[in-house]
Amino acid sequence: MATFHFDLVSPEKLAFSGEVDQVDVPGIEGDFGVLAGHAPVVAVIRPGILTVTIGNNHQKIIVLGGLAEVSEKGLTVLADVATSFEELDRAQFAETISAMEAKLAEHEGSELDHAIERLDHFKSIQSQLHSTAMH
Repeated sequence: MATFHFDLVSPEKLAFSGEVDQVDVPGIEGDFGVLAGHAPVVAVIRPGILTVTIGNNHQKIIVLGGLAEVSEKGLTVLADVATSFEELDRAQFAETISAMEAKLAEHEGSELDHAIERLDHFKSIQSQLHSTAMH
């Protein structure tokens, strides 16, 4: 399988840089997979799980928004936050979800819709964390 270069950058660090077989990205308009030779595209990413595939190894990284750019140089993801499953403080993540739920009453209209959508993304990540822990 052909490989391509992938960089995952967050404000705190370069979270990943190297040659990969595939990257699955949680896009705001739907998840998408990137392989070598992918057409150029810029996409907004949503809170979710980004999966990096190298051979038979699948590394899962939690991203909480940002941008993905596919070019002739490969894929670059500029993430607001990028944390591996192993590094995530699950208790803190659960507290963040509880705080988001408590603040829902403060929102109205389209702002409420956006807050609910973001909360749903966080809960989806939490659900995937629990299902991964079971395997």
